[in-house]
Amino acid sequence: MTQKITNLLTKLNDQLSFIDLEIDNQSLRCEKALEVILKTINSLRTLLSKTKFKTDAEEIKFFKEIKPQFTSKLIYYNTLFKIEMKRPNGGSRIVKKYYNNELVKLKAFFDNELEFYKYYRSGSTYLDHKYFLRSSFDIKMSLDSYYFEADTSFSTSHDFKVAKILANDLIQLYIENQLIMIDNKSNGEKSQHKPNMKLTWTSSKVALIELIYALHSEGVFNNGSIDLKDVASYFEHIFDVNLGQYRRAFLEIRVRKSERTKFINSLKEKLIKRMDDTDY
Repeated sequence: MTQKITNLLTKLNDQLSFIDLEIDNQSLRCEKALEVILKTINSLRTLLSKTKFKTDAEEIKFFKEIKPQFTSKLIYYNTLFKIEMKRPNGGSRIVKKYYNNELVKLKAFFDNELEFYKYYRSGSTYLDHKYFLRSSFDIKMSLDSYYFEADTSFSTSHDFKVAKILANDLIQLYIENQLIMIDNKSNGEKSQHKPNMKLTWTSSKVALIELIYALHSEGVFNNGSIDLKDVASYFEHIFDVNLGQYRRAFLEIRVRKSERTKFINSLKEKLIKRMDDTDY
């Protein structure tokens, strides 16, 4: 079952990455993403219906760590679709106010779920048997009404809340990125220096994002005093590439199962090989 789930998630991430790169219209992008996610979640549901967990620990792991990786994407794209469909037409001041109000809504969820948020973020486990087992729920734990209408064979009392937390992280990054783009457009920021030769970044955007984060972490620009967004904007300009939601991409890099620094590792290997080749 574990390998089948891994394959499902890998395929889903690949499909979503393709959609993000190929479709520029945000609303259409969300629609196509939701279509793919719903099909994948149905496949996950079917897979689960044919499986029996050997231990409570296995079931807890599925509903605490695995299923939320799928449902958080559903929440994320559905919320983005609603945000963009309701975005007002108007100047930057009006749009910024709208996006800031959306950030307030995210904070409201955080405030309402503060106790569980701290439990989950701290890596606590002492209530997992109540939160993430299908046969166990405690009415005293302020359960959301949707739980009583959910498919109890595919849901626990708190797996949706974990997904919501994961989705909200991405939604916040998306909104903050939109606000940065509005500010940059309003300020009409332009580089005063143009290189004599134009270079084109021909590797993947994810690779460039990994490199940017590595350089920023090392503090190689302006003695480490420059903001990440400024570094990203600079690279976007000199390579004429749109990195989009690079903070979201970094979150995905962080949760890679193996080789989280895949591009950096490749750079090291190629450089060492070049050094070795020149020794002969």
